[in-house]
Amino acid sequence: MTVRQIVRKRGRARENLLVILHDLQKQRCDNALDHGDLEELAEVMGLSVADIVGTASFYSLFSLKPRGRHIIRLCDSPPCYIMGEENLREAIRERLGIDFGETTADGCFTLEPTSCLGACGVAPVMMVDDEIYGNLTRVKVGEILERIQAADSLGAAVSGKEA
Repeated sequence: MTVRQIVRKRGRARENLLVILHDLQKQRCDNALDHGDLEELAEVMGLSVADIVGTASFYSLFSLKPRGRHIIRLCDSPPCYIMGEENLREAIRERLGIDFGETTADGCFTLEPTSCLGACGVAPVMMVDDEIYGNLTRVKVGEILERIQAADSLGAAVSGKEA
């Protein structure tokens, strides 16, 4: 969808900006907001580019720079830390070769820290894309990442594209 189509679908009102930004970001394979799209959005909504960029940069779920196809958000809040967040981070580092703020060479995963996912009762937790996983161990993290990689490979094979 184009910027104009998304705005038409969601409405031009300022209170729709966040959902519009989510729509724009979700449709890009690099999980980031495109500056050209933000300029067009500003024009269509009657807002300044600075206002839109300021809003987008305030929220950690938006990115102005390219990221992997899948975003891993690892909770590093005190409950998750106490329950073993560092072990999960090490498991991700060993499996994928990335740390916070990095993306795998194949563009599949980006690892980001988050201060809370609101799931302290099942700490330690991580979110991959829109799915929250709790009561994690090193083994469970490996299994989750393996499933996502397999699904990515299968999807690429079906579409004829390289994963």
